[in-house]
Amino acid sequence: MAYLELKNVSFQYPNGYTAVENVSMEFEKGEKVAIIGQNGAGKTTTVKLMNGLLRPAKGEVLVGGTSTEKYTTAQIAKNVGYVFQNPDDQIFQDSIYKEIAFGLLKSGMGKAEIDKKVKETATLCGLENVLEEHPYNLSYSKRKFITIAAIVVMDPDVVILDEPTAGQDRDSTERLGKIMNWLTAKNKIVITITHDMEFVVKEFERVIVMAKKQKRRDASPKEIFWDEELLKFSNLKQPYICQFASLLGYRDVLTIDDMIGVTE
Repeated sequence: MAYLELKNVSFQYPNGYTAVENVSMEFEKGEKVAIIGQNGAGKTTTVKLMNGLLRPAKGEVLVGGTSTEKYTTAQIAKNVGYVFQNPDDQIFQDSIYKEIAFGLLKSGMGKAEIDKKVKETATLCGLENVLEEHPYNLSYSKRKFITIAAIVVMDPDVVILDEPTAGQDRDSTERLGKIMNWLTAKNKIVITITHDMEFVVKEFERVIVMAKKQKRRDASPKEIFWDEELLKFSNLKQPYICQFASLLGYRDVLTIDDMIGVTE
């Protein structure tokens, strides 16, 4: 049985707008999965249904085989952590150390163990030398790593990242990849919403496409990015290497190595 399941879920906002219709997804521990689609496709609504920030109007969300309707959002968050797209929606403490430590303090963990976990997670996220700084002394891109650290330190089984590469440079994007790989090595599920197709190609083996409020395909990056009908329907673009290969008359190219292989 999958650890996280969405079974035919739909959601309607109070103003009557239906954001998600009849969506089903399954996720196993140790997976990295990218969810892609244009704005308004239903991606963020879908992941907020996973951790209880939103509740389905129809269908069911199961975490560890148990319906989320039996738990509060705070209880679900212990197993499904969500990192907001905008870090400023999440940060509220006056030091980076306090921000990362907050959830651990609320759990009743001892000071020595908290200190150990905060410093380990800060190192993973590149924050080990700025723990006493005020979060807003750091750049927007660095503040994203504060919010990632605050979720990762709580050790949830599922980590959801909403547009983590937005505003990030190459080094920061590489660090994100390392954090995700560290999490999956610990048998966590990592679910990432992103518009960064190069990041998808580099980091993911499974991609879910959403369009017009529904899941449209769940497949490998190569299958997704060479499904021209799907891309047109979903208003998505191929990664640059695919576009370049297409101009030269090659298909099924996803990486530089693929390109070298077809031109030899």
